Amino acid sequence: MTRVAPAPLFRDPVYDGAADPVAVWNRQRAEWWLIYTNRRTSVSGPGVAWVHGTELGVAASRDGGRTWTYRGTLTGLEFEGGRNTFWAPEIVWHEGLYHLYASYLPGVPDSWSGPARIHHYTSSDLLDWTHYGALDLDSERVIDACVFPLPDGGWRMWFKDEMRGSHTHAADSPDLYHWEPTGLVVGHRPHEGPNVFELGGHYWMLIDEWRGQGVLRSDDLTTWEHQGLILDTPGIRPDDGTIGLHADVVVQDGTAYVFYFTHPGTTTPSAGDRSTLASRRSSLQVAVARVIDGRLHCDRDEPVRLDLAPASE
Repeated sequence: MTRVAPAPLFRDPVYDGAADPVAVWNRQRAEWWLIYTNRRTSVSGPGVAWVHGTELGVAASRDGGRTWTYRGTLTGLEFEGGRNTFWAPEIVWHEGLYHLYASYLPGVPDSWSGPARIHHYTSSDLLDWTHYGALDLDSERVIDACVFPLPDGGWRMWFKDEMRGSHTHAADSPDLYHWEPTGLVVGHRPHEGPNVFELGGHYWMLIDEWRGQGVLRSDDLTTWEHQGLILDTPGIRPDDGTIGLHADVVVQDGTAYVFYFTHPGTTTPSAGDRSTLASRRSSLQVAVARVIDGRLHCDRDEPVRLDLAPASE
């Protein structure tokens, strides 16, 4: 019998600040990896320095995603000296390579200011990385890439543009290397962390509205209809009694497994007003989402019988 996934699903054993997860099948090691922003909750310093200077943490699972073991951080991403900031990884597999799109900020800012770009890397094994530089997305402050294949070929990237209202914009690529910005996609309110997937005959986008996950539906990956929120009502599981933040989705057998994080010690979504470890720490969780009568439903209190299969080629 498939066992129920624990709650929380994972806590980082070094800083206890796992956030912004992406789930990826490691083909070489035959295990699932969660790669996440490794927030430095115990670091003292001015302002929001603790959410900067971060590396990308790695947790691995050999039992279909039920239990996770900390494996350190991704190495080989640095391309300039000093301590710098890596956030919100997105990873896609295509033609024998993993493509990593990481949000990057130089240095360790103590405020929400300064340049932020999305940098592109490739690897054949998730260990050794080739850096291709920053994407030209017509903005000096873009983060939170999400990449999804277009039905007629090529790829689309959605990202948060903090210079344009903190709304979701997009860019298209024929090959995952060269990107052409296409403009505003979702602008009904400020948000971050777009994530796109296909389920139940529709395309879906989750966005972190800092009050739960906004749900949008599309039939063409271009026009999106807002359908409300999920993960906005506190759950009853351990560390799940507040809103769900910055999610990733794995779809298997008609079910969407939503990986997200919470700040169990506070109900305030902002990361700028936390002075204690209890308010800074974060936990990774997983919940199930399904399409019912054309709408996406997610009961975060439902036991998650998690047994992820290897991802297809």
